[in-house]
Parts: sequence; structure tokens; C-alpha cells
Amino acid sequence: MNSNKVLASLCYFSIFFAGFIFPIVVYFVTDHPEVKRHAKKALLSHLIPALTILLFIVSSIFAGWTGRGSDVSFWVGGGLVWIGFIAAGIVNLVVVIWNIIRGIQVLK
Repeated sequence: MNSNKVLASLCYFSIFFAGFIFPIVVYFVTDHPEVKRHAKKALLSHLIPALTILLFIVSSIFAGWTGRGSDVSFWVGGGLVWIGFIAAGIVNLVVVIWNIIRGIQVLK
């Protein structure tokens, strides 16, 4: 098996063990253009879960601000937190599955 394919595939699989670090290191260390392309795509796909978690935190803070008034605003704010939590979970699950599929496709 070609070591460039394995390295490109590991960039996608690194969502389980090295997150951002591995694709960044591979991108700057390797000279092979195909591996660089996969490292960049893997890094971008690793950023998506971080952004969804950040959006979830912001929505939770916003819900805390809106929940200080009446009972109605508390339930609306709480609903916003749950919607954000579920949306972030679904997006993160899809990104992990996509990285697994792309990692396997690169190995073939």
C-alpha cells in the first residue's frame, strides 16, 4: 500500500486521536500535492465540530440571558439550548461518519 494514501487517510481518521494537529502537521511537512489536498479537507472537516460546539455555548449563554424573566422566556431559552444541543450532536455525528467514509475511500 502506498504510504501517501495511508498518510492522507490518517488525516481523516485523526478526528479520533489528534484532531487539528495531525492534518496541520501533515499539510506543512509533506510535499505530495494529493496528500496536502486531503490534509486541508480533513482539517476543514475537523473544524466543523469545534464551530458547532462554540455555537452551542453561545446559544446556551443567550438562553441564560433570556431565561431571567418570566416562565415563558425561561422555557423558550431552555428550548433553544436543547435545539442547539441536538443540532450540534447531529452535525458532529455526520462529520465523524463523513471522515470515516473519506478515510476508507482514500485507502482504496
